[in-house]
Amino acid sequence: MEILESIDALVWGPAMILLLLGSHLFLTVRTGFIQRKLPLAVRMSLDSHGEGEGDISHFGALATALAATVGTGSIVGVATAILAGGPGAIFWMWITGIFGIATKYSEVFISIRYRVKDADGSMLGGAMYAWERAFRKNGKTPPIARAFAVLFAVFAAIAALGIGNAVQSNAMTGIITSHTATPAFAVGIVIAVLAAIVIIGGVQSIARVCEFLVPVMAVGYAGGCIAILIMNSAFIIPALQEIVLCAFTPRAAFGGAVGSGVMVALQYGCARGLFSNESGLGSAPIIAAAAQSKNPAQQSLVAMTGAFWSTVVICALTGIVIVSTLLANPELVGAVSSIEHITGTQLASLVFEKIPYIGAPILALGIIAFSFSTIIGWYYYGNRAVAYLFGQKGIKVYQIMYVFATFLGAVGLGNVVWTISDITNALMAVPNIIITLALSGIVARETKHYVFDGNLDEESLETIPFAERR
Repeated sequence: MEILESIDALVWGPAMILLLLGSHLFLTVRTGFIQRKLPLAVRMSLDSHGEGEGDISHFGALATALAATVGTGSIVGVATAILAGGPGAIFWMWITGIFGIATKYSEVFISIRYRVKDADGSMLGGAMYAWERAFRKNGKTPPIARAFAVLFAVFAAIAALGIGNAVQSNAMTGIITSHTATPAFAVGIVIAVLAAIVIIGGVQSIARVCEFLVPVMAVGYAGGCIAILIMNSAFIIPALQEIVLCAFTPRAAFGGAVGSGVMVALQYGCARGLFSNESGLGSAPIIAAAAQSKNPAQQSLVAMTGAFWSTVVICALTGIVIVSTLLANPELVGAVSSIEHITGTQLASLVFEKIPYIGAPILALGIIAFSFSTIIGWYYYGNRAVAYLFGQKGIKVYQIMYVFATFLGAVGLGNVVWTISDITNALMAVPNIIITLALSGIVARETKHYVFDGNLDEESLETIPFAERR
């Protein structure tokens, strides 16, 4: 276990943060600051009647990607960042989310441009197909490109079982059993059955559920946070001041009860921000490839709003709620200091339970909804990875494994499983970022044509049949 934890710390360490954050900055410039088109992208994302080839609408693809992205990290992950890096970590989460928009756009653009059509007409895409098609010569993919494609698919399939599934069902079970007398195994059975019902229906079933669940849970959670901030209205400005000051100056946050220091705030803020919006990990491009789109730029614009909603909005609201509540209730600081090795979950619980009537329900319902949406969203990623590796014959086996992992996570997730899946989650980023940077010239050139030269409605996307893929 110590070896695995060392590997986990290494892959999510400064090198990974530098790789992802550096890519965010580079691709922001390379795409001509595509963030400028965010208002247009938001308007497009609300379109539920997409045009062009594809299996689901613009909004269906975005909702599924957000379902997988907005998980427990949007609550517990933010609290963990504050504990380790202080309030300043929230500022760096915002910055990561803003620049991560360009990476999200670029990786999705590549996924759609190189997507393929399965034997049954379904769209397949992601880093594995980009590696396989982008460097093909004379009908053959170079061995090194095929190796990167396989590695990405393997990492995605494993990460989906752990980070995207078992960890989430464990969080759901923990919050339910702490507020009711329901045994963990009963909760696990219910979660597993509900997940099975959704995922067996395929991508259309997953998208339909996410189209309903994501807006409800996001608006509900955001509304709850805004209500809390109204109660804490006198402390909102001080909280924002504390967040900005701690991001640039070494300060003893809350009397030293939580982490402080500029470099620590930068490290944990960037790490949690990168984890929360998944920009660069290569997950969202897999579902984006299934969207109806006339050209790669259309769905790429829609997809990039995911980084904005998950990190710049949801995580920011959580962060301001936590900081303002700690400022409004100094006795909480003492409670935090008295708990040895306090976790993000414990901090979030202490803060939300301090809010009369609505605090605890918002936390509980937020974790349950976010966790379940992540389970069904990440199943699609794992499904597509397995389909690439083993074909359709591997899907049924993976479905059984996925539902079983949901139950195992609920009844007690071992640290070994969590750590292995966390490692593979990070390792997904390596082949994905390499292919995104390698093809950034194509993204930049075609983005200028479609987005900045006013050809966004041009239909130019050709998808090759599955039979011609290899």
